[in-house]
Parts: sequence; C-alpha cells; structure tokens
Amino acid sequence: MSFDLFDPSGQLRITTSHLPHWFQPGVTYFITFRTDDSIPADLANRWHQRRTEWLSRHGVRVFDPKWQRQLSRLPEPVQAEYHRVFSREFLGYLDQGMGECVLRRPELSQIVAKTLLHFDHSRYEMDDFVVMPNHVHLLVCLKGDTELEQQCYSWKKFSAGQINERLGRRGRFWQEESFDHLIRSAEQFEAIRRYIAGNPRTSGLAEGEYFHYVRKDPK
Repeated sequence: MSFDLFDPSGQLRITTSHLPHWFQPGVTYFITFRTDDSIPADLANRWHQRRTEWLSRHGVRVFDPKWQRQLSRLPEPVQAEYHRVFSREFLGYLDQGMGECVLRRPELSQIVAKTLLHFDHSRYEMDDFVVMPNHVHLLVCLKGDTELEQQCYSWKKFSAGQINERLGRRGRFWQEESFDHLIRSAEQFEAIRRYIAGNPRTSGLAEGEYFHYVRKDPK
C-alpha cells in the first residue's frame, strides 16, 4: 500500500477552532488526540495566547481560516522557529504525563487500538500508531470521501464510551480538538514513524505502559 502525500495543487479545505485542520481527500495525516485532563486548562490557554501573539507579530491573521497558508509563506527560519517553539512545546506537554493517565492500563489502551483498527482497509489505511498514557499519535491515509474531523470524532466517541464503561464513569474523556498535520514528503513520513516509535522511550515509559502498533506491509 502506498501512502499518498499532500498535493499543494489539489483540492484543499481548511477549518479552524483553536487548532487548524487541513483536509485533502485520500492523503496521509499525522494526528494527535489527547485525554481531557492531559494539559491543564490554564497552561493550554497560555500556550494559545502566546501563539496568537507570535503569529500576529509576524503578520499572520490568526482568525483567518487560512492562516496556516500565511505561515507557510514566511521565511523558512521563521517557520522553523514557530514549530520549535509551539508545535514541539505542545507535544512536549503531553509527554510530561500530566493528568490521570488511565491509558497506561493495557486493557484501556487495547480499547483505543481496536477502535483505530476497526475500519482499517475500508475507510482508511492505518499506519503506525502509539497509545500513550494520556494521548495518541497515529499516521493514517484516508480513503475516498472519509472526512478527517468526522473520523476523529468517531474514534473518540466509540473509545470514550468503552473506556468510561470500564471505569464506571460518565462525561468527556477526550479533548474535543485534535492536532493534525498533512504529510508533505517521504522523509517527513519516515521521521514521524521514528517519532511515534521513540515516544514511549523519550517519555520514560516501561514495557506495558503503552501500546505501539507497527504496520506490516504486504510482501
């Protein structure tokens, strides 16, 4: 299976809330979603405020749904600074293991894994993913008219219901927003695969405290 990459000249739709979402049919994404308690609200709000101020200083109209296109036109060193300061910082917060981290329990991480693989080969092609104690990273290629936001909502709704039932709880389990990134090169695809594989080690997790799925390509 070939994982198709982002085509700058192809059909593209951008939606936004706190985080931007770029959708293009049939291409590959790096997606992160997190438990509701993974980043304290005050810390998340400060991060969004600092990011808004940084973008505004660099002439990016933050409330324009296409603001990420504006960011992509800035000089490469400036874009690198943005990702170094904000994208990596956001992911770094998750790796600190804040919140209750119930996905450390194998029976709960297995629920997430089974949910992600349920429609593999039909709605999407799932590549590598890791279920961490308070978040999930995955690479996926959407098929046909499968919608990114709708599919993320489906994964989170089903797995949350199953996990809450196991925990004897009700209410929101996942944070509503997801972080998604269109993959633009084979080099980036492989780099993110390595990031997914190494995430448990860099977070200091022991075997059994996470679930790492590695796609087996047909020979």
